[in-house]
Amino acid sequence: MQPKTLFDKIWDAHVVKQVEGGPNVVYIDRHFIHEVTSPVAFTGIENRGLKVARPAQTTATPDHNVPTIEQDKPIKDEESRFQVETLEKNCSNHGIQYYGLGSQNHGIVHVVGPEMGYTQPGMTIVCGDSHTSTHGAFGSIAFGIGTSEVEMVFTSQCIMQPKPKTMLIKVDGELSDGVTAKDIALYAIAKLTTSGGTGYFIEYAGSAVESLSMEGRMTLCNMSIECGARGGMIAPDQTTFDYVEGRPFAPKGEAWDKALAEWKELKTDSGAVYDAEFHYDAADITPMITYGTNPGMGVSVQGNIPSGTDLEGTDKISFEKSLEYMGFSAGQQMLGHPIDYVFVGSCTNGRIEDLRAFAAFVDGKKKADSVTAWIVPGSKVVEKQAQEEGLVEVLEAAGFKMREPGCSACLAMNDDKIPAGKYSVSTSNRNFEGRQGPGARTLLASPLVAAAAAITGVITDPREL
Repeated sequence: MQPKTLFDKIWDAHVVKQVEGGPNVVYIDRHFIHEVTSPVAFTGIENRGLKVARPAQTTATPDHNVPTIEQDKPIKDEESRFQVETLEKNCSNHGIQYYGLGSQNHGIVHVVGPEMGYTQPGMTIVCGDSHTSTHGAFGSIAFGIGTSEVEMVFTSQCIMQPKPKTMLIKVDGELSDGVTAKDIALYAIAKLTTSGGTGYFIEYAGSAVESLSMEGRMTLCNMSIECGARGGMIAPDQTTFDYVEGRPFAPKGEAWDKALAEWKELKTDSGAVYDAEFHYDAADITPMITYGTNPGMGVSVQGNIPSGTDLEGTDKISFEKSLEYMGFSAGQQMLGHPIDYVFVGSCTNGRIEDLRAFAAFVDGKKKADSVTAWIVPGSKVVEKQAQEEGLVEVLEAAGFKMREPGCSACLAMNDDKIPAGKYSVSTSNRNFEGRQGPGARTLLASPLVAAAAAITGVITDPREL
């Protein structure tokens, strides 16, 4: 039998029908929904007199539009309140599990899914959100879909998709102190560019990847979409199994033993061929930060903005336009540049491990008076853990205050917007123009780089504090 990649094994096992000369019809194991991309799809199926085919395989939580303070009160923004109320009503009408504001399991959909045990190895997972790639950390095929495809999954539990090409990104070696999964992601995207993964599904491997916790692996897979890839995945191992076991919706008893035996077979066969491969040395990766308006415009926090002299045509125009928006100049050093805001949160870095890292770094230090910091847990479960572990007290002693769960300042769809012209060191995943608010200037970085900037008020290498 011809050796297969991990992606090929899972994909082939879920193909219901091959359309001649066209896409595959692929069965979907888990469908996550939120308040922004589901309303039109619900209206679509109801106008056709249909119901959600398999509601037990759909899970909902509002995240993009929710406020991160005073969640016990009605949402002030009328449109946001309407979308959240509509999601709750639609879930009630169709028998879908809904974790709304006030639920102890509410949070960002890509944080809630794994922590509840919905996300499991070998699954196909979709959501009307590009960062569904997060769930690939468990050895699943997970990707974002459009609203019309949400409707397709509602009615059939299947989706029509062309099969992507496969890419291997292998990172071997030991990560240096202060280097995190976020830095691996920003390093790889800077190498590949934001279109380097277009048409591919990435498998991450190598000793540096295997050394990551499940939360680090989620951060890495989350960012896959930022190089244009359909998604990212990591073969499940004991770290994966230990994370999943015992979670509310994980298999139990004999079902666990059966699932575990199957999951242990989920790995790329020796001799399997990828359509593209990239190999990186972990020793070359340092704490990273972006300087431009796409995630591929990243450098070492110790580095300088490129000169751009090697660029031509539209690439040069885009580079210059990006620097003008950011208020930077070619060749400028990143270290020491003043910042105004720090945001720790989002589906990329809003997990308990991220809060632990941030709190450990600022313990015994004081936030710079010039910095406004928003520390936002990814879910109510993370919030509770942070309280129980004493992280909240550490943060408050250093001058920070933890908010309530939500997407927050990752995107300008709720109250947490960065003012125009202000610099934000953000642990989120996108730094597009206006992503955090009209005119906001976003610098993507890890929680450690964010913590260092929050303490000093300028871009700082966390290894130097």
